[in-house]
Amino acid sequence: MTGDQIEKFRFQFITHQNSSYSYLETAKMALDGGCRWIQLRMKDVSKKILEETAWQLKAMCKEAGAIFIIDDDVEICKIVKADGVHLGKTDTLPSEARKTLGDSYIIGGTCNTFSDIKEVSRHVDYIGCGPFRYTKTKKNLAPIVGIEGYKKIVWECRNNGINISIVAIGGITCDDISQILESGPNGVAVSGAIINAGNPVRETERINNCIEQYYKNISI
Repeated sequence: MTGDQIEKFRFQFITHQNSSYSYLETAKMALDGGCRWIQLRMKDVSKKILEETAWQLKAMCKEAGAIFIIDDDVEICKIVKADGVHLGKTDTLPSEARKTLGDSYIIGGTCNTFSDIKEVSRHVDYIGCGPFRYTKTKKNLAPIVGIEGYKKIVWECRNNGINISIVAIGGITCDDISQILESGPNGVAVSGAIINAGNPVRETERINNCIEQYYKNISI
């Protein structure tokens, strides 16, 4: 992973849709707001629709200089030559995905506990860890992690020599970012806070600025 990618890994937008915006429209607004790491997450759609959308979003991300990953689907990731794939706990095993994709692709894994992380850390580039709090954008929600949970998980990782990037996820808003990053994760993944905002582009900018300001302050 390059230094540029690591910086982009601080803020991921996960596509969703609501009564106002489509998946692609939400991704476009996040890109316009300065997010440079987009995950295409489309549940319960056909392979055809997923692939068609992936090609369109890949072009949008390329134009913006953003990392583009696909949720769950290793096959579509390889077909469209996305930057990588994000795998949930019930999806393809990260070890199998790595065999299929090789080392040039980014692989992320969803984890809820230290034991989850320990199991997959050798095969993934980053961990999506959560949920931070309850969120309506995901079905079959795992147990809430919260600030104390992140502190414990990150401490256990570092204490066991696991230095993988950890991205907090699940119901996160701009007001949560400082305390989440202070608790140990390297970045955040956001969906609902952006697409349900009065001005999604401006909210993306606000979240991006919160993250940048946090890292600027700790580097002083």
